[in-house]
Amino acid sequence: MTISATDARKKAQILAEALPYIRRFHGKTIVVKYGGNAMTDEQLKRSFARDIVLLKLVGMNPVVVHGGGPQIDDMLGRVGKKGEFIQGMRVTDRETMDVVEMVLGGLVNKDIANLINQAGGRAIGLTGKDGAFIRARKLRVSNDQQVGEMLDIGQVGEIEAIDPEVIALLESREFIPVVAPIGVGPDGDAYNINADLVAGKLAVVLRSEKLILLTNTPGVLGKNGQLLTGLTPREVDALVEDGTLHGGMLPKIAAALDAARSGVNAVHIIDGRVENALLLEVLTDQGVGTLIRSH
Repeated sequence: MTISATDARKKAQILAEALPYIRRFHGKTIVVKYGGNAMTDEQLKRSFARDIVLLKLVGMNPVVVHGGGPQIDDMLGRVGKKGEFIQGMRVTDRETMDVVEMVLGGLVNKDIANLINQAGGRAIGLTGKDGAFIRARKLRVSNDQQVGEMLDIGQVGEIEAIDPEVIALLESREFIPVVAPIGVGPDGDAYNINADLVAGKLAVVLRSEKLILLTNTPGVLGKNGQLLTGLTPREVDALVEDGTLHGGMLPKIAAALDAARSGVNAVHIIDGRVENALLLEVLTDQGVGTLIRSH
């Protein structure tokens, strides 16, 4: 099989375009929050796994943090429970927490690790309970109906601290960590934590070069639906204040801003529905989403 001279030049240009990015990010840690359609579409799942392996093979250190909301809802339905949410947070009683641990820490986590291994990588799946590396405390949310009242939504947690030693050990042996967002409390209880927030805090603790959040949108959109990029934290704050950013985007924005203000050089919110979105964002000039600069 041969290719035309024009196609050959295009392929060579693409490879040459990637070179300065490979050089710049060699040896750097990149935390990737994996969720949305990219986790459920079979072609996108295989594409994501190959992207992660390629980043590792050219000298970067990807760390994957994943969600799994649809898979949790599916399993809850099988056992006759219906997911309940308050202010975007899943109400997590003990029985629901058992399902969350089984789905996130077992089925989803091992599926992602297996896909990366099949693509030629060396992935290790773990939760924050392993080595107690994500320490959590109970999260309480304010009651919209009663000023000053806090609601108990079960075993939903917020991050108290992250110990980077487990991840550093895996990276030193060329493994790719795949992290399920489950933390452990001082009493040994498991806590369900928002995956965007885990990815953001992990990026800060690991002193990552980049935090990349895969979503089901092209990125941060303005009021007229246009894609916004090259944003500063102050500009993002303004978009939240005027209501441009709301709903399910808010946890992602909170994680992005915390990371950008805490030393992560660049945060990317990209469209996980685009095949090879990760490679396009990291290794090309244009990218496929929103860049939030640290300053």
